[in-house]
Amino acid sequence: MSTTDYETLARDLISRTEAAVHDIATLAVDTGVTFQIEDIVQKVEDGLPASYPAPTTGGVTRRDVIADMARDILSGAMYAN
Repeated sequence: MSTTDYETLARDLISRTEAAVHDIATLAVDTGVTFQIEDIVQKVEDGLPASYPAPTTGGVTRRDVIADMARDILSGAMYAN
């Protein structure tokens, strides 16, 4: 991503977070091992290219954004109208 298109970036990060939620939740169900939001955040972060943009204003980090997305995905709030 050479220029920052925030809408595309947000959709991409949501998609990556949804995939991580699915993978980790499936693993938790299959093994009975519990997980934390931080596990999802780490999985997303591990899959990001080194050049992936991070927030540049305020005190919010990319990890904070991913954690909020993961919570909203797990609770269903991401999909509520």
